[in-house]
Amino acid sequence: MPVFHTKTIESILEPVASQVSRLVILHEEAEDGGAMPDLEKPVQAVSKAVENLVRVGHETINHSDDPILKQDMPSSLRRVTEASKTLEKASDMIKADPHSKQARRFLIDGARGILQGTSSLLLCFDESEVRKIIRECKKVLDYLAVAEVIETMEDLVQFVKDLSPCLTKVSHEVDARQKELTHQPHREILIRCLDSVKSLAPILICSMKIFIQILQQGGKGIEEAAENRNYLAQRMTDEINEIVRVLQLVTYDEDEWDADDLSIMRKAFGAIESKMQTAQDWLADPRALKGGAGEKALRQILEHALRIADRCLPADRDLIRKAVSDISNMVDSLSELRAEGKGTSPQAEALARGIGQRLNDLSRTLGKAIQNAERSGIQQPAHTILGKLDQARRWLNAPWIDDKGLGQNAIKQITEEGRRIAKQCPEPHRTDLARLCDEVDGLSNQLADLVRRGEGNSPQAKEIAQKLNNKLNELKNKIHTALLQRVVEDFVDIGTPLKQFTDAVLAPEGTANREGNFHDKARLLTEHALRAADTARMVAAGGSNQNKRAVEALQNAANHIESLTPQLVNAGKIRMEYPTNKAADEHFENLRKQFADGMNNMRNLVDDQLDSAGHLKCIEDAMRRHGKLCEDAIVQNNPQKMVDNTSAIARLANRALMVGKRESDNSEDPNYVNKINSAADRLQGSIAPMVQDAKEVAANPQNVAASNQWRNSNKHLLDAVGKLREAVTHEELPPLPPAPDLSQLNIDRQRGGHPGGAGGAGGHPGGAGGAGGHGGPGGLGGPPPPPKPTGESLRNYRDRDEAPPRPQPPHIGAPPRPPPPSGGHRSEFETDDEGDFDFPMPGENQPILAAAYGLHQDIRQWSSKDNELIAAAKRMAMLMARLSQLVRGEGGNKKDLIDCAKQIAAASEEVTRAAKKLARECTDKRMRTALLQVCERIPTIGTQLKILSTVKATMLGAQGSEEDQEATEMLVGNAQNLMQSVKDVVRVAEGASIKMRTDSGYKLRWVRKRPWYT
Repeated sequence: MPVFHTKTIESILEPVASQVSRLVILHEEAEDGGAMPDLEKPVQAVSKAVENLVRVGHETINHSDDPILKQDMPSSLRRVTEASKTLEKASDMIKADPHSKQARRFLIDGARGILQGTSSLLLCFDESEVRKIIRECKKVLDYLAVAEVIETMEDLVQFVKDLSPCLTKVSHEVDARQKELTHQPHREILIRCLDSVKSLAPILICSMKIFIQILQQGGKGIEEAAENRNYLAQRMTDEINEIVRVLQLVTYDEDEWDADDLSIMRKAFGAIESKMQTAQDWLADPRALKGGAGEKALRQILEHALRIADRCLPADRDLIRKAVSDISNMVDSLSELRAEGKGTSPQAEALARGIGQRLNDLSRTLGKAIQNAERSGIQQPAHTILGKLDQARRWLNAPWIDDKGLGQNAIKQITEEGRRIAKQCPEPHRTDLARLCDEVDGLSNQLADLVRRGEGNSPQAKEIAQKLNNKLNELKNKIHTALLQRVVEDFVDIGTPLKQFTDAVLAPEGTANREGNFHDKARLLTEHALRAADTARMVAAGGSNQNKRAVEALQNAANHIESLTPQLVNAGKIRMEYPTNKAADEHFENLRKQFADGMNNMRNLVDDQLDSAGHLKCIEDAMRRHGKLCEDAIVQNNPQKMVDNTSAIARLANRALMVGKRESDNSEDPNYVNKINSAADRLQGSIAPMVQDAKEVAANPQNVAASNQWRNSNKHLLDAVGKLREAVTHEELPPLPPAPDLSQLNIDRQRGGHPGGAGGAGGHPGGAGGAGGHGGPGGLGGPPPPPKPTGESLRNYRDRDEAPPRPQPPHIGAPPRPPPPSGGHRSEFETDDEGDFDFPMPGENQPILAAAYGLHQDIRQWSSKDNELIAAAKRMAMLMARLSQLVRGEGGNKKDLIDCAKQIAAASEEVTRAAKKLARECTDKRMRTALLQVCERIPTIGTQLKILSTVKATMLGAQGSEEDQEATEMLVGNAQNLMQSVKDVVRVAEGASIKMRTDSGYKLRWVRKRPWYT
């Protein structure tokens, strides 16, 4: 089956698929009774191309030393050759009899064989190239495996000489490979891992050097040095293993997160396979020592197996855990025998053979467990609170539809996260948040009970769904506020704990309480780092950003800080023990810099997840709380309390400056940037006077004049923070049109329209779209309403495709909305916005239709009027539903299938064009980048859809074969990826629309239609 994971493969397959689709269409036209045209010349051209391809393939086989390539490629070459001969035969038969049915069948068989054989050939060669890179990666892994046994400088020098050229070659080949890949996430993972390996290599060498020096001196810190070295070697090993895993991937699921259970299971299984040979080698060597690399690999296999067991189906879980327990006991027995020198005894050898066999059985069991988990189809809740909230709302929109418990499970996880965050909150916020979680759970259980009784569509169920929706929104807002407070507290000053720890490490020998101070500062650093990492994880789950890459980056940053902190403490201890050792000093500095960079990166990622205006508001509130504590210090005549709290105020003010600067740097709107910079300058100028006045108060808290002066300067500081918040919040809106002369309004005027714009509920303009949905102020009086229009006058307006002007609303309420025009031209992409079209509901085994329905459900909330992106997305959903019918054989023919795929690809290009146009006009750099990232993959997926649809078209009428099933599975995966990508584009574009240049003239209005329960 075709794969498209490299640019080269895609560039070769696309024109081949285009030619095959033409042959399929000719075949369909002949099915209607028409004669087939003479295909001698195009078939001869195909045959010549195949001949050249086969010749190059044989040359590749002759010059390759890859046994797998030599084994696999000949069959692909034979298939292409046979397909070419079949095409030639079909051409000859058509020339003799243009109406020959057998010739048409040969034509389809040959076309399918050409496409599939070419794909198989390209994949075979590409896999060989990947194996070359993996061989180099495994050389690096072999060297890293012996890092812990190097105990002399001579061995270290040789280690560096051996490792350096391998690392250089891996770096060059992996970098070249990532540029060739079509899947952006795979490229990003390879780049990130490669950069990590490059930065870790010199740090590992340094850690090995200090270990050897301490070992030869016989001094203190040998355990810490060994732990540092092993940690760094393991990190490099993990990065190389991740490179190997990603190099072997040929597909990408747009909706798959690194934290998915299936993804974790696959990673663990890949790690098991990489360690299996080392473990088997240890078992096969009766003289292998206890605790060696082989035994470690074996025990790591068992640990990974348990990770898989924790995430698979219950039946597989019990089987895996029992197998792991049995193997673990056998390994313990074998290790004891070998430690006693009985490794060559019949008992030990039999035990080793038994373990080896059970390991192979375990590997097969794990593979089946992963397949079973994948086939179960049980959906998991999203990885962010906003994602879970979307899943919950889909359930609340139609609770009578069975979603296999996904919506209720999502709500349960939201409340679990809310309770977790509540535990970190002060009173009364803790009690309020916990109470709200209980209320949400209660309503969710009530609704679930009604659904179980078959009353999910009853008025009572709808009323509960509405209440639950409101409570979920309230809970989301409270969680967001609580997270902001945690971030303000934990990230206001990330430098001081590290600076204090560094000062303790570098304290000269003989300093009083040097050892105790070191342990105190190490404890404070560890507590701060772990708390910040925990907060970062909560922000990743509950922040306002649903971007997969951003969330995963934040989770990775938190994990990195958590694992690095104890190693930094170890390096500090070694540096303190050996203050004159240059290697110890360099090693500590390396890890200190890594920690500082990691904390800064984590803070930046946290800030990216948060609303800046809300962040500044929380900072302002915290400053006010510290201001009240300063007032208490004045009353209590407590200078130290005054100093502590004014220092906290100053730190918070500087943090506000940092948030403002990030917003300024992120925007390309000159007016917006100038306002932020002006407010930031004012804030920066207000910090020093407040601090100076606080010093005067601390020197004499009873000095009333000094206290009043501090209050005044502190008020100026708080005002400056408020002005910065206002500047960050401010959005430039387009000027409103001049108000019409209401006295001149008349139902018989030729020009339709009404004052106040045409916005809808929940709408907001994008760019020059105008501020929709605002009418005149109520209760201000005005001319009496015009007479009610007659049916004849309304019909006149309908005939002209114009709506009559809306009457002046009375102050007691708005009039009912007039009906839309019944006739007139509809744009190519426009859909029925008022009632929406009757979108078919997916059945049990209709994955393509389910993907289309998921997109439809996401975008039906938006009107497509004046929004070409939504219009194109709605059209894609309808076309994908049609494609589902064609693939299942429910009407249509091969030509219809190919045409439908082409229309979907054309609509996907329209989505991409609209998204890129919006990105060009967006003044927010982060939003623009996010929008470009999510839309860049759509053209590739659209091209793949055309190719896969062509493959599937050649198999219509011959369903049921293994190749047909494989083609269907690939087409399903592609359709799901495409629909998910369009969802992501719409979500990001909606946010980016509020940050458009007001003078761009680009009109993209987002008008939200009301759900049924409002």
